[in-house]
Amino acid sequence: MKTKWTTDPAHSEIFFKVKHMVISTVTGEFTKFQGSVESENDDFTNAKFDFSIDTDSINTKISDRDSHLKSEAFFNTSHYPKITFKSDSGIKNNSITGILTIKEVSKEITLDADFGGIVKDPWNNRRAGFEFSGKLNRKDFGLNWSQVTEAGGLVVSNEVRLLINLEFIAQ
Repeated sequence: MKTKWTTDPAHSEIFFKVKHMVISTVTGEFTKFQGSVESENDDFTNAKFDFSIDTDSINTKISDRDSHLKSEAFFNTSHYPKITFKSDSGIKNNSITGILTIKEVSKEITLDADFGGIVKDPWNNRRAGFEFSGKLNRKDFGLNWSQVTEAGGLVVSNEVRLLINLEFIAQ
């Protein structure tokens, strides 16, 4: 029997980290997203994951930087309002592989997956928790803006680290 799960946004978060001028790290998040999982078993080995992130919800706590990231130089949020991830392979060997699409560029990506388990909450809902982490090259997805410092380093690194904590509720 298949179980449908949906994200609990109050207990989920999507963060990214990018090196700035080679010397420090900037952390940002997406505050609006939705996801679902369809699973036939409680270990999610054959589950189908489907996520959508609202690009306009990017938040680095600096409004000028957020505006730059929303502009045509990066996400172009008015033209590309969503980032999506789809996986039909489920969780295998503590990882998940799926298709990530940013700015209509789709590439396969593998993330580390830490399945926290399933519990019943005080209201008798079944909940499942996951932590996904990994890296991607932003230029692979058309996020090409770049400048070089006087010392020759990139102002914004090409490598982006992801940390995604998701809690799902069985429907």
